[in-house]
Amino acid sequence: MKPGYFEVFSATEVEQIDAASMNILENVGLRVNLKRAREDLRAAGARVDEVARSVRFPEAMVRAAIAHAPRSFTLYGADPNFRMELGTDQVNFAALGTPTKIIDTESGELRPTTIEDLRNHLRIIDGLDHIHNSQMDIWPDDIPMTTIHAEAILAWAQNSRKSFGMGSYGVMASEDMMRMMAIAVGGKEELKRRPRFFAICSVMSPLQMINLQVEGMYMLAEYGQPMAMSPEAMAGSTAPATLAGLLAQHNAEVLAHISLAQIIAPGTPVLYGSVSTITDMATASPALGSIETGLITAAAAQLARYYGLPCRAVGGATEAKTVDAQCVMERASTLIPAVLAGVHFITCGGTLESTMTESHPLLVLDDELCGLALRLARGIEVNDDTLALDLIKEVGWEGIYLDKVHTVQHYRREHLRPRLLRRDGRGTWESKGSKTALDLARERVREILAKHQPRALDPAIAQELHEYLHMVQQRSMDDYETAEWEQ
Repeated sequence: MKPGYFEVFSATEVEQIDAASMNILENVGLRVNLKRAREDLRAAGARVDEVARSVRFPEAMVRAAIAHAPRSFTLYGADPNFRMELGTDQVNFAALGTPTKIIDTESGELRPTTIEDLRNHLRIIDGLDHIHNSQMDIWPDDIPMTTIHAEAILAWAQNSRKSFGMGSYGVMASEDMMRMMAIAVGGKEELKRRPRFFAICSVMSPLQMINLQVEGMYMLAEYGQPMAMSPEAMAGSTAPATLAGLLAQHNAEVLAHISLAQIIAPGTPVLYGSVSTITDMATASPALGSIETGLITAAAAQLARYYGLPCRAVGGATEAKTVDAQCVMERASTLIPAVLAGVHFITCGGTLESTMTESHPLLVLDDELCGLALRLARGIEVNDDTLALDLIKEVGWEGIYLDKVHTVQHYRREHLRPRLLRRDGRGTWESKGSKTALDLARERVREILAKHQPRALDPAIAQELHEYLHMVQQRSMDDYETAEWEQ
């Protein structure tokens, strides 16, 4: 029998967290600086204080909004035959973060990221077994910040058959991303019918809505693209030091943003998100690789189930600066709880230093770790066939199972064979070059990149995408600021 979910709360404790969050929403509310959002929330029944620019959310309004949100949905790829089910029993994995530095695969040196690193990142993910989405995991340092979002969409369209994700970047940038995605997949209605874009709507803790993120939410909801409402609260600095207190605040923040999304466009696909962690009190820095992150993530999954919502959370995070024992221990302590807790979409792959540094060999090692975690979560199937009682009687005391039909029929499903973790004896291992898992991961990166074939875009679509990018390249930062809505 498959094991149940890893849960950190009793049913009563979940209700206590829910009640505390509803109390926060009704009596404290959130700071909402964006005028349009305040007006829409007021029209839906919220209590708005224009002087303080705060919004208090009645419980009935919040629960009605939750009821409008889809219980599950499908995320497609640039190839419409590629699909990920979110909100079902399927666990999906994505890469993580917006690194501005990368450990070069060939030299091992730390250097700034480039647009070619982003393209290679997409190509690598395209060739992985378990990681199926990029979350704008490379933030190129060699192109203007004003064009990164457009360059990224073009890179995705040219190099990936899977889905893609970025943040909610305000009015103009979010509209650019949606229009370019629509060009790439055959129009706005096709994009709405089969979403390809997975957006992170970041939440400012404590209890604030970020203007740019909310503006982006409006754009993304218009195109029907899924959004993960993701606080990055830090226990002890931007949230209470107690994990229960952090989660009461975190839950209120998530539900407020889900409420707004459903007010903007009822039925917009949303995910209950979490990147919350603790503060390392010695440095006042986030400790994303801490075991507490694993507990918070498991709690987020349990709360998402309580509301009937799909869940996105962080896993496989680390504060390590290189691929060492700390990196491995922290990755496992944050990824395993996420998988066992039933998080539907786990952003986990390829980063160090609280997601600020990328490593492509680490990305393929993470893909391997995801496979191990999935096998653990699947558990052990018990039935007459798997118990193999007749076979055990047949083999008896002195037989062997290697040549049995039952072994051939079952070993591939029952026994996971890792791609990068070698089980040879020492002599064989030495004869093959004494390669470590990291050595093999570097080889796997080279292999994937060498075999990757760019997507064959229709010439008219490719031209239209390049023309749109050229238009974006002519803008200044002032153009983006002018497009922002009134506070």
